[in-house]
Amino acid sequence: MGGGVADLVTSGAQPLWRGRALALIGIVLVAFSLRSAVASLSPVIDHVAEDFPVSSVVVGLIGAAPPVCFAVFGLLTPLFERRFGLERVAVVAIALIAAGLLLRSLAVDSTSLLAATAVVFAGVGSGNVLLPPLVKKYFPDRLGLMMTVYSTTMAVSTFVPPLVAVPLADTAGWRVSLGLWGVFAAIALVPWVTMLLAHRTTGPAASVPASGSASTDAEADADADAASLATGPIGTSPANPRVFGRLWRLPLAWSIALVFGASSTVAYVSFSWLPTIMIDVGGVSPSNAGLLLSLFGLMGLPCSLIVPVLIVRFQATRPVFFFAITSGLIGLVGFLFFPTVGLPLWVVLFGLAPALFPLALVLLSIRARTPESAVALSGFVQSIGYAVAAVFPLLIGLLHDVTDSWVIPLWVLVGVLIVVIPAGWVAGRRRTIEEDWERRYGRW
Repeated sequence: MGGGVADLVTSGAQPLWRGRALALIGIVLVAFSLRSAVASLSPVIDHVAEDFPVSSVVVGLIGAAPPVCFAVFGLLTPLFERRFGLERVAVVAIALIAAGLLLRSLAVDSTSLLAATAVVFAGVGSGNVLLPPLVKKYFPDRLGLMMTVYSTTMAVSTFVPPLVAVPLADTAGWRVSLGLWGVFAAIALVPWVTMLLAHRTTGPAASVPASGSASTDAEADADADAASLATGPIGTSPANPRVFGRLWRLPLAWSIALVFGASSTVAYVSFSWLPTIMIDVGGVSPSNAGLLLSLFGLMGLPCSLIVPVLIVRFQATRPVFFFAITSGLIGLVGFLFFPTVGLPLWVVLFGLAPALFPLALVLLSIRARTPESAVALSGFVQSIGYAVAAVFPLLIGLLHDVTDSWVIPLWVLVGVLIVVIPAGWVAGRRRTIEEDWERRYGRW
């Protein structure tokens, strides 16, 4: 079963900065842009609505745009990458994010706002797929460290935008508040464009820069293993149709997909609606609602640091899963029955439910024996999970419009967390998809 991505090549590891400083800076900047693009709009949607009408349906569609684009461009990006190369496609993805964010700040009506958001998430959907292989290409000897760096950066960029969005919108206007994140995305282009231009004259750099001294045989073998791993990362190779087809018959694959879908549902419903829910149910001001969304996002930071260690080292899949579900349910019960008492506590507890996200990402590696199987499992899980998550931001908005209340929408979220409990139990089985198949159907 092994540790998948968590199994690091430590012998022959090179200094983190040697020969790849631009790649390190570029990865961090891209990771920051992926989440800031998602978390920066909902806190200022009231400011936007003062200039032109933004209906609940439009807000719901904006909330549904990320998972839809992630599912679509998660399938298309590997095709573009094989044709044009990893770095070139990364540059295009970052450019789409930057352009979409800037266009969003110039929106004149809800249609142009929605269209610009679609451009943003086309780039973000590609970036989600490209970032792990970029890490593996440039840092195959530092996978664990770099996966932590970029996942932590994504967690930081989830809570920083809501923290500053409303104060900035109050002082400089919502257009400046939204456009600022496009500037950060544009800056992320610089290291990747620089590397592309440098590679034209010097040729592609090796994934792991050579050290100044001769490598031992063991180090050479380790580097070769690392390079082999880097050539087949999750999301950069098309899934084998035979392997992908078998996953539809495996409860383990479905269980991971549903856990991933529940995590994404909680996240994107919250990015879309949590500030509005806090204003209507908790009676807080728009600025405090933005702070509460920031607090929700902040809870992803310790989760991104702790959950992979608990899963890989201590095989604590089920304890982590049930802790996340229980915390989320308690937070929702607080919203429903005690919304004006201890509201930050309910947000903290609800914010622990997305611990399911790093849990699901780790399972994509440790529940597969080979890179080929991991690619298939990743494609299956993300396609199913994001398709599930795409339904709920719009559904929550429609339910609110029909009932003129947040009670039914919040109970729907309670239902999502309860329904996924059997899937979490199955995902906690310490076996790979290959073993699951062999137990049921014979040889893999």
